[in-house]
Formats: sequence, C-alpha cells, structure tokens
Amino acid sequence: MKADKSSLLLYAVTDRSWLHGRSLADVVEEALKSGVTFLQLREKDIDTPSFIELAKEIKAIADKYNVPYVINDNVEVAMACGAHGVHVGQKDMKAMDVRKIIGPDKILGVSAQTVEQALEAEKNGADYIGVGTMFPTSTKLDAEAVSFETLKNICAAVSIPVVAIGGINKDNAIKLSGSGIAGIAVVSAIFAQDDIAAAVKDLRQIAQKLVGHEH
Repeated sequence: MKADKSSLLLYAVTDRSWLHGRSLADVVEEALKSGVTFLQLREKDIDTPSFIELAKEIKAIADKYNVPYVINDNVEVAMACGAHGVHVGQKDMKAMDVRKIIGPDKILGVSAQTVEQALEAEKNGADYIGVGTMFPTSTKLDAEAVSFETLKNICAAVSIPVVAIGGINKDNAIKLSGSGIAGIAVVSAIFAQDDIAAAVKDLRQIAQKLVGHEH
C-alpha cells in the first residue's frame, strides 16, 4: 500500500498519554471508524518485543479499515509487524538507508523543517513529507516552529505530498489554508478528546475544506 495524496487527508499519530483507562486499540478503532485516513503508531518508552506486539494489534485494526499504517522511527518494528511503512525524523536513520531496508513498495515518510531537508528526503525515496511544528504543542516541547511561508515553500518545492503537523486542532487548522498541503496530522486533537468520533468528524470536514482550497 502506497501513500497517495488523498490518504493523507486526516493523519492520526497515536499517543497513549490520554487513554483514560481505555486500550489504545479501542481508541484507534474509534478514530479509524470515524474517518481517520492514515495512522502512525508512535511509542517512545517501550521495549522492542512489547512494541512489536502492540504494533501487530494496531495493524489488524488498520487493515480492517483499509487505512495506511506506519511506525514512527522504528524500522525493525515496522518490518516485524508488517506495517505499510515507517516515518522518520531528521535525527533518526537516514531516509536513503531506511528505503534500502524496507524495499521499494513500503511507505516512507520523512519529517522536514526546511525546503533543503524536504528536497533531500524526496531524492532519497520519501513518499510524503511531514512538516512541523506548525503551532505550539505539548507533545513536543523542544520542537522547532515552522512558519506558514516555509510550509508553502516546501509544498511548492517537492512533487510528493506534504502533511502539516504540530499543535494542529480544529480551531487553528484553517490557518493552513492555501499552503498546498495534502492533509493535517494530529495527535491530541483526536486522542486527548472525550468524544473521539466527534473530534475526528470535525477535523475531517475542516481538512477537506482546507485541502479543497488548493484546487
């Protein structure tokens, strides 16, 4: 499964800090059922066997809803669970090396903060670029802010789709209108909400408006 532009419309990145007693699988299923179009499993403090086990459990849900599914940073886990691909940041393994391991058919997403990084990622086999941080966010306190202008320039510079990430929620997402992005990636705007289904539906409508403005 490759990442086509339309699948990036509403990209959810998991975070287990807000589960309120529910399982991640349960929360992810609600999000996918409600209209999330792409899923990234992000785990920072977990040992590899537990990560693989969780990744397989979430993969079964992604498959059920036919949603592209990538693992953050960890190529070993992505391969072991049969994920559709992997997403790497600038400080992680180089895109070119990741592509060699995962092969030509898996999805490779790469984070970029500058036009240079985005062009480099595209050249090295990325299928899409994640650009951020767009707005202040509690999930990445040390994250570099990226301006609207830079986002727009990255979208114009690369021929692969771009998704914006970082502090995006239903109140500020529309500010990204006209940038050229294929979609929005969100964490707390879905997973920290009491009503996940309603949050997803709202965000998906906003994302459609936002991306619709590009044509």
